[in-house]
Amino acid sequence: MNDRNGLARGLMEAYMEGSVSIPYAILRTYRALKLSDTEGMLLIHLLAYRQLEQNEFPTIEQLQERIGSSPSVVGQAMQKLVKQGLVSIDEVLDPVTGVQSDRYNLTGLFQKISVLLAAGELPIRAGGVAELSSASGAGEPQDRVYLPKAQTTSNTSAYGGAANLFGVFEQEFGRPLSTMEVETISGWLDQDKYSEELILFALKESVFAGKIHFRYIDRILLEWSRNRVTNAEEARAYSQKFRGGRV
Repeated sequence: MNDRNGLARGLMEAYMEGSVSIPYAILRTYRALKLSDTEGMLLIHLLAYRQLEQNEFPTIEQLQERIGSSPSVVGQAMQKLVKQGLVSIDEVLDPVTGVQSDRYNLTGLFQKISVLLAAGELPIRAGGVAELSSASGAGEPQDRVYLPKAQTTSNTSAYGGAANLFGVFEQEFGRPLSTMEVETISGWLDQDKYSEELILFALKESVFAGKIHFRYIDRILLEWSRNRVTNAEEARAYSQKFRGGRV
């Protein structure tokens, strides 16, 4: 009986620790990126530290303790990830305290994954959406990540014809999309009937304006809808006219 109670307490504590959202595409592609298991696990732990511990720059010693390899092995693995452009280090200045700190940036990783998936070299398995649940004890379920199966249509846009709409957004945002963000994109497609081409152009406009967030993109799409703009060519003409009117 005591053993059973102890097991129950252990399971409860394990669940209370929370869980981490790992994009399935990382697991599908890390071998194609010529990464070892240690290097793949290092990427996973960088995501884990960020999501559950709000630590965006864990030390080599912290990573070594988690992975179980020597500091030299972890250091060499990190150097390889940086050299290949999968991980970079950003300097961040807190506008309130003026304190400068470093953080790991995984934008390069998601950009290279997007290229692989868009090229169809590693298509996501058939069967629709691959879901990896996350929701820490203190967090919101918005960290849950969904990866749609690869699209068959191509988009001739500034993003190199990327077929995976969700992947392009992750590339520009430099992180996995939350559940709410995935649902927003799905709503644009399924409910509002915006074309992928138009959504991508709205994303491009938000990047151009330096306002890369979903509310701004939604306002752009709504404005175009009100003015009967239905494709990227019409959107480009509308935007040029709008900017010209402001000069």
